[in-house]
Amino acid sequence: MKQVKKILLIVGGSISLVLGILGIILPLLPTTPMLLLTAACYVRSSDKLYQWLITNKYVGLYIRNYQAGKGIPLRAKVSGVLVLWISMGYTILFVVPLVTVKVLLALIAAYFTWFILKQKTLERS
Repeated sequence: MKQVKKILLIVGGSISLVLGILGIILPLLPTTPMLLLTAACYVRSSDKLYQWLITNKYVGLYIRNYQAGKGIPLRAKVSGVLVLWISMGYTILFVVPLVTVKVLLALIAAYFTWFILKQKTLERS
């Protein structure tokens, strides 16, 4: 069971990494949150992948800035909240028929919006 968990974390982290890299190019995909998710998955599953990620010259800076307490770029905050509410809004309005589930999804979206916005904003250098 432990091996299955490790594999699922590596797969999930890798998918998140691809989405994070796409977020560098595409304005609606949040880069930093995806890379932080990748780091969280890799640190729990593969030390080798985690070390590669945080030392990577292209994406490692995003993670190191957050870990050092410097914060998340404003663009990442805005796009993260925007994508969150677009996807949750669509799901609430068109996918989920139960009112209690709609309310629960709205509360979850509100919590993650608060969580993202309370993070320190990375100052431009």
